Amino acid sequence: MGDEAAREGVRRFLIGLRVGDVCHGTVAGVSQSEMSVTLDGFPGHPLGSVGWSDGSWQRSFADVAVVGRGITGEVVAVDLDAGRVRLSTAATENPELWAFLKRLRPGELVAGTVAAIETFGVFVALDEGPDHPVYPGVGFITHPELSWRRFEEASEVVEIGERVSCVFLQFDTWNGEARLSLRDARPDPFLGFAEGMEVGQRLSGRVTKLLPFGVFVQVADGLVGLVHVSELSAVPVTAPEEVVKIGDQLTVLVTGVDRERRRLSLSLRRA
Repeated sequence: MGDEAAREGVRRFLIGLRVGDVCHGTVAGVSQSEMSVTLDGFPGHPLGSVGWSDGSWQRSFADVAVVGRGITGEVVAVDLDAGRVRLSTAATENPELWAFLKRLRPGELVAGTVAAIETFGVFVALDEGPDHPVYPGVGFITHPELSWRRFEEASEVVEIGERVSCVFLQFDTWNGEARLSLRDARPDPFLGFAEGMEVGQRLSGRVTKLLPFGVFVQVADGLVGLVHVSELSAVPVTAPEEVVKIGDQLTVLVTGVDRERRRLSLSLRRA
């Protein structure tokens, strides 16, 4: 009964917290990945946690995570089932940045300049946004959100200094940045191409990639379809290289158009 009463007490306390609230507390314990925090108003046991990347952008985690030190953090997540609240002390160190990011709404169009191109994505300095204390820009675009078309390097899509308009997706509280989509701000070429496409229609295209399960054929600018290995020849083949090579021009038959998943299925043997 005591345990149940304790859990109910934790739940009642956490229900009163909202994402964006500022809490005060004391560091109760430190591990390699996070520090646990006893929150003011609930001295029983530590309910708060601060991850290493949420600790501070100006100081090392070891300087911030000191048992007995008082901290101030912003609530970024409340888990009623686990009886925990995740805090960010980095948020309270950068109130201007946090206030800007919290004003943005999903689907909103924002403009900025490409500040850096990395292997993991593209940083964008937003026109109305403050500087980020760590990264080259407050905005960030992951590779899948760069373009509707296939590409190998982000530099094929954008270049440093280029002006871009992007759709705001979400506030990444972990990194204190605006996740953006350049792709969603531009028309989807697949939908336009597939508008009049019908199963049984013949198309011409060039082989762009060979994989164990089939080959990709470019049938329009930036648009590719898949010829499954079983659709390459009337004679069974074990590898696409037995039938085609990269650069070959083919006439293929449309066997399926999946507009929702943006997939075009093709057949060489039926063509």
